[in-house]
Amino acid sequence: MNERDLPPAERLKLVNERSVGHLPGLIGIVFTEMTPDVIRAELTIRPELLAPNGFLHAATVIALADTACGYGCRLLLPESAVGFTTIELKSNFLGTALAGTITCEATPVHTGRTTQVWDAEVRNAEGKRMALFRCTQAVLYGKGKEQGNG
Repeated sequence: MNERDLPPAERLKLVNERSVGHLPGLIGIVFTEMTPDVIRAELTIRPELLAPNGFLHAATVIALADTACGYGCRLLLPESAVGFTTIELKSNFLGTALAGTITCEATPVHTGRTTQVWDAEVRNAEGKRMALFRCTQAVLYGKGKEQGNG
């Protein structure tokens, strides 16, 4: 059965289990919603995710946004695709957070046969937008070998 055909609760369980033992699980990303139209994830801030200056590390925010977009890309891959890879990403930081849970909402902009473009917004615990993110994914085709970063 294709991942996109699973009931929403089973899809979330599968995605969160897939993250264990990889960067998303290591830093604590938890997916809360996954549909073809929107991917929502969250991350609770802890000291290990801060930069030495005491502020949230930019890479933490990028990891949350890129992971949400990546799992969305995986969900919307064409049937004959074997994976994907990020070919470009951009972030604009509008604020930060020092504690609490940050959230991410990722949405598809373009879901073509060879590329996908995704946008994401990251918000702090008070709901204030703290980062804008856009990435482009190359859709990969091959001879049955699983590829991609999702």
